[in-house]
Amino acid sequence: MHQLRLADIKKWRHVLFMVFTFCLPLLSCSKSDEITSPGTVPTVVSHFGNLQVTGKNITGKNGDTVVLRGMSLYWSQWISKYYNEDCVKWLRDDWKCTVLRAALAVDFGGYLENPAIEIQKIYRVIDACINLGIYVIVDWHDHEAEQHLDAAKNFFRTIAVKYGDKPNIIYEIYNEPLQVSWSDVIKPYAQAVITEIRKFDPDNLIVVGTPSWSQDVDDAANDPLAGKNIAYSLHFYTGTHRQAIRDKAITAINKDLAIFVTEWGLSEADGGGEIDYAETLAWLEFVDQNQLSWCNWSVADKQETSSVLKPGADENGGWADINLTPSGKYIRNLLRDKNSDIFNRMLQPDD
Repeated sequence: MHQLRLADIKKWRHVLFMVFTFCLPLLSCSKSDEITSPGTVPTVVSHFGNLQVTGKNITGKNGDTVVLRGMSLYWSQWISKYYNEDCVKWLRDDWKCTVLRAALAVDFGGYLENPAIEIQKIYRVIDACINLGIYVIVDWHDHEAEQHLDAAKNFFRTIAVKYGDKPNIIYEIYNEPLQVSWSDVIKPYAQAVITEIRKFDPDNLIVVGTPSWSQDVDDAANDPLAGKNIAYSLHFYTGTHRQAIRDKAITAINKDLAIFVTEWGLSEADGGGEIDYAETLAWLEFVDQNQLSWCNWSVADKQETSSVLKPGADENGGWADINLTPSGKYIRNLLRDKNSDIFNRMLQPDD
């Protein structure tokens, strides 16, 4: 064995110093560190960072309350043409969405029958949102999820393994439970799915549906789930739901329950009917006062009041006013009014 010369020793000491100086910070960086590296283009996600639940609020990396506003896509098995990056980019750049919701259809010809096809649609939206720096809600769009527990665990395990290191991800593990017990039905289901997610993703936000089509948030407030970074869904349609639902939300908020409005629409509960603008204003005042994040239903060209697009609207975005329904014009103006300040002051969206 040859003896090392003094010059060799000095050389290797220098190499080791350089390794520890430049590589050790990379090994210890968090999700927030990764998205705020010097020289990166600022995005919605790099600005707010990992979302946390702090009491009744959803907060960002600096501890400030975060209010996300955006759109929900339609059931993936029925109108999936808008599940693409060009459309996502248009919704970010023109509509000023800071969050999108990918609605994975579970039954009715959805994921249960065609898992490989449906999950690829969700991947496309997630990848687009990550590339474009906005948040994405991965929605298990189901009304009887407790009957599909194993499928839900498998799906969310797959998403958590693939994307759990990305701060963009928000897991919505149950869209709209029916009129079933929170404590006996929904809560055990949620605990099982959350446990599966947390094996692979310890900290991204999880949103849980509540009884009666995600309206009985007061039930969840009386018996909340254990664990961190868990919020609860509130859904409403302004042509049907009135002060009684807001009262339920107030009860939950007063008990420090974090609420995320993952779905609401300018229609009656069935997606049709007339737009009640007065009640819409009452709801918008309520969500603003309580700093609630929301997604509007839906990016679809189906002939119904809640759709924001007229039939045949281009799948890649680029929509003019003539392509928008009354709901679409209202929501686009609303999003641009509420969210443009974020983009104008803090962000430089990619070309």
